[in-house]
Amino acid sequence: MENEKQQYSLGGDVPEYESKGGVRDARRGSVMLGEAADLYGDIATAEEYGYVSRGLKSRHIQFIALGGTIGTGLFLGIGGAFVRAGPLSVLLGYTFTGVAVFGMMQCLGEMATWLPLPGAIPQYCARYVDPAMGFAVGWNNWYSSAITLCAEISAAAIVIGFWNDTISQAAWISIIIVLVICLNIFAVAIYGEAEFIFASVKIITIVGLLLVALVIDLGGGPSHDRLGFRYWKNPGAMKEYIGVGNTGRFLGLFSTLVNAAFSYGGVEMVAVAAGEAENPRKNIPKAVRRVFWRILFFYVLGSLAIGVTVPSNDPTLKLGGPGAGHSPWVIAIYRAGIPVLPSIINAVILTSASSSANAFLYTGSRYLFALAQNGQAPRVFLKCSKRGVPYYCVGVTASISLLTYMSVSAGSSTVFVWFQNLTTISTLFTWVSICIAYIQFRKALIAQGVDRNTLLFKAPFQPFTAWGALFFWIMIILFNGFAVFTKGNWSIDDFVTAYVGIPIYFAFFLFWKIFKRTSWVKPADADIWTGKAALDNEVWPEQIPRNIFEKIWFWIA
Repeated sequence: MENEKQQYSLGGDVPEYESKGGVRDARRGSVMLGEAADLYGDIATAEEYGYVSRGLKSRHIQFIALGGTIGTGLFLGIGGAFVRAGPLSVLLGYTFTGVAVFGMMQCLGEMATWLPLPGAIPQYCARYVDPAMGFAVGWNNWYSSAITLCAEISAAAIVIGFWNDTISQAAWISIIIVLVICLNIFAVAIYGEAEFIFASVKIITIVGLLLVALVIDLGGGPSHDRLGFRYWKNPGAMKEYIGVGNTGRFLGLFSTLVNAAFSYGGVEMVAVAAGEAENPRKNIPKAVRRVFWRILFFYVLGSLAIGVTVPSNDPTLKLGGPGAGHSPWVIAIYRAGIPVLPSIINAVILTSASSSANAFLYTGSRYLFALAQNGQAPRVFLKCSKRGVPYYCVGVTASISLLTYMSVSAGSSTVFVWFQNLTTISTLFTWVSICIAYIQFRKALIAQGVDRNTLLFKAPFQPFTAWGALFFWIMIILFNGFAVFTKGNWSIDDFVTAYVGIPIYFAFFLFWKIFKRTSWVKPADADIWTGKAALDNEVWPEQIPRNIFEKIWFWIA
C-alpha cells in the first residue's frame, strides 16, 4: 500500500510530508511552497518546478461559482429541448437534474473544503478510490474540458453570424482562441478578473431576461397580449417523442435530462479552482452552499420563463437562425415586438461563450497539472511560471482548440451538436467519479477516526445524497442514446456520440490498472492528510465590513 501511496502523492508517507507543511512562500504571504513540498516530496523539487499561486480572491471564487454554469447551454442549447419535449418536460428535466447536481456538489464541497488541491477531482479519486480511477477521471476531464473549449468557441462562431455571416468563421475562431490564451497564460488573477467581469455580465443579463419574460407573459410588451400559460395548452405542456401517449411524453421528458446535463456542465469548476483560492476553507463552502439557489434561480426559473413566452412549435425555434436566432430568449423578444434587445442579447451570448471557453481552458490545464502531481502525466507539466501558471498545461490544452476549425467546413451548428454530445457523457463520468470518491472519502474519515461533526463543511443527508446522485448519473449514461435503438431512428453518428465516452473512460481506467497493477484503496489506508498541514498552518485575515454597503458586498462576494 505504501508504494501505491507514493504513486499518487509523489513522495513518501504522510508524516514526512506533514513535517514540511510550515514552509512559507513570499508570494502574497501564502504557504504555496509548503504545499508544493508537501505534494512533491521535497522543497528542491518544488523550487525547481514552481507551483500554482493562490491568486483567486473571494469575489473571483463566488462569481466563478455563480456564472460558471451560465453558458451556451442555457442561452442556446435549451431551445432544442423545447422543440423536442415541450415546456413542462424541460422544466421537470432541469429540476430533476438540478437536484442531482446539488447532491453531487455537496459531496465535492466537503472534500474540497477538507483538502483544496489544484485540479482536485483526479487527486481525490486516486487517493480515496484507486489510482486507476484518478488516471481515468483526470484524462477524461482533460479531454472533456478541451473539447468543451472547442464547443464554446464553435458556439461563439454561430453567434457572430447574427451580425455578419460573410466574414470567414476562421477569423473569429482565431481571435477568440488568442483571447482566451492571453487570459490564461500570464497570471491566475487575470483569469479571475476576466471571469468576474464575464460572470457579472451573465448574471445581470439572466436577471434582466427573467424580468423581461415576466413582463411579456403578463402583457407588458408592445402588443399588450397577456400570455399566461397559453403555450402549455397549445401546442401542449409535454410533447410526444419517439412513442405515443404517456410513453412518448415520458421519453420526451427523459430526453431533456441529457440536455440539462450539458447546461449544468462546469458546475464543478469551483472545486477545480480551490487549489488557487485565497482562504479556501471559507470561500469554497460559501460557494457550494449557494449551488441550490443558483440552480433554482437561473435554470428552473429560466426554463419556466422560456416555456411561457415561446411556443414549442415556433418555426424559428425549429429551424434556427443566425447567431442568437437559435436562442429561445431572443425569439421571445422578437415575438413580443421589442426592438434593439436581440442585438444586446446576442452580444451577451457571445460574451458567455467566450467566458466559458476561458473557463474550460483554465480547468483543462489544471486537470493536466493534477495528473502530473499524481505521477500520471509527464513531470514537465508541473513546470509553472513565476506567477504560478502551469504554462505547458495551458499550451497543450489550448492546442486542442484548433479542432474548432472543423466548423468552417462542416458547419458550426453541426459541429456544436457533435461537441455537445461528446462532452455531456464525459461530464457525467466526472460526476459519477465524484460521488464514488466521496463515498470512499466518508468511509476513510470514519476508518481513520475523524469525526464529521468537526468538519468546516459537512454535506447533509450523507451517504444517501451521494448514492442517489450516483444512480441518477449512471442511469443517464446508460440510456442517453435510447433513441437510436428505436425503430427507424438508427444512426451511426448518433450512436457514436452517445456512447463513445464509455469505452474511452474505461480504456483509461484499464490501461493504468494493468500498467501499474493498482489496487482498490482501503478506507483505513486512504491518504486524506497529504497537503493538509500547510493549509492548517495558514491564518487568513478576517474581512470586517465598515458599512452597510460593504456588508452587502461581503455577503455577495
